[in-house]
Amino acid sequence: MKGSSRFQFDDDSVTGINVTPLVDVCLVLVIIFMVATPLLSRPAFEVSLPVAKTKEGEEQDKVTLSLSADGRLAVDSAEYLSVDEAQTALKRAIANTESGLVVIRADREALHGRLTDLMARAKAAGAKSLTVATEQKR
Repeated sequence: MKGSSRFQFDDDSVTGINVTPLVDVCLVLVIIFMVATPLLSRPAFEVSLPVAKTKEGEEQDKVTLSLSADGRLAVDSAEYLSVDEAQTALKRAIANTESGLVVIRADREALHGRLTDLMARAKAAGAKSLTVATEQKR
C-alpha cells in the first residue's frame, strides 16, 4: 500500500453543497420585506389633502412633513409637540437624504400662514426642494 492515501472516498459521497434551501429562505425573506416595507412608511396621522390636477411623482428619498387641520406636526412618522422640535428633527432628516426633497402633507383645512411658515422653516433646515402633496381629481 505504498503511495496510497490514508483516506478512501466512497463513490456516492457528497461533492457539492445543496443551495436549494438557501435560495428558498432568501426568496421568503424578499417577500417578507416587500410586504413589510410599505407598512414602515405610514404617516403619524391622517391628513385630508387638497384636490388638484397633478402628475404622479417618482419615488426617491424624501422627508415628509405633515400638518394637520388642528396644527399638529410630524416629520416622517414621528409627531412633535412644538415647531422648534419639528424643525430640529427636519434638519436631521434632511441631512440623511441625498435629494434634500421635502414633501409637505398639509390638511386642506390647515391655516395658510402655518403652511408658509413650515415651508420657510424647511428651507432654513436645508431642504433643496419642496413639494406640496395633493390628491388627484377623479
